[in-house]
Amino acid sequence: MARSTPSATAGGEAPHDRSDAPAREPGAPPSDSERATASYVYGILPGDVELTPEARGVGDPPGEIRLVRHDDIAALISDLRPTRPLGKPADLMAHQQLLDDVAAEVPVLPLRFGAVMESPEAVVRELLAPHHDEFRDALERLEGRAQYVVKGRYEEGTLLREVLQEQPEAARLREQIRDLPEEATWDARIRLGEIINQAVERKRDADTQALAEGLAPQCVAVVIREPTHEEDAAHLAVLVETDRQEGFEDALEDFGRRWEGRVTLRLLGPQAPYDFVTTREA
Repeated sequence: MARSTPSATAGGEAPHDRSDAPAREPGAPPSDSERATASYVYGILPGDVELTPEARGVGDPPGEIRLVRHDDIAALISDLRPTRPLGKPADLMAHQQLLDDVAAEVPVLPLRFGAVMESPEAVVRELLAPHHDEFRDALERLEGRAQYVVKGRYEEGTLLREVLQEQPEAARLREQIRDLPEEATWDARIRLGEIINQAVERKRDADTQALAEGLAPQCVAVVIREPTHEEDAAHLAVLVETDRQEGFEDALEDFGRRWEGRVTLRLLGPQAPYDFVTTREA
């Protein structure tokens, strides 16, 4: 259920205020390439992290990932040409993929997509140094925990059958408009749509609440997300202790058996903890 491709591993000492890029000699002017790039910031990590060489980020070609360190925290960055517009689907996917891969190995505070700063030095000066204690404490709270997303989707046709069985007026209206032209049954169709939509919302609310309450004992926290599809039965983000993951998955499988033939459940993650941290925009 969870990705296992590593992007970062813990280890090594974190020097004070250091970028893993080659250092410029003191007093030397910036090179043309340095003038032509800014720093795209993905998130904040513990300082004792080393990246694997294959890690890549946004851009075309994808930018090489680096760390800028300050005391015992670090920012995950890559170079970005300031003239290159962001916002392509591939950029957003690269941003999320990198953070999710890192989150599978170490705690990470994700920044929102599109966070760009002037330089690695500005990342330290304006982001890491002023908020060091805040970021360090948040990372400590995330140690040994991971975010997952649980999505439930009603089986095709199941939702409508339930509504028609439970709502006599809906069943009557559906029979009334059967095989009749739309213009002749306009009012009945509007009323039928209202009944179905209201019934679906009630069912979704009830099923979402039941799933959230059933999983809560195995989670540190549960966040109810907005549905992304009209047939969504539930959409939750959960924060789970890694040493309790088996119990969490067992509880989810119990719901899967209980809802078999009615709701299909999917577990996504581990992911960066977007729903459980608030990070500043660069």
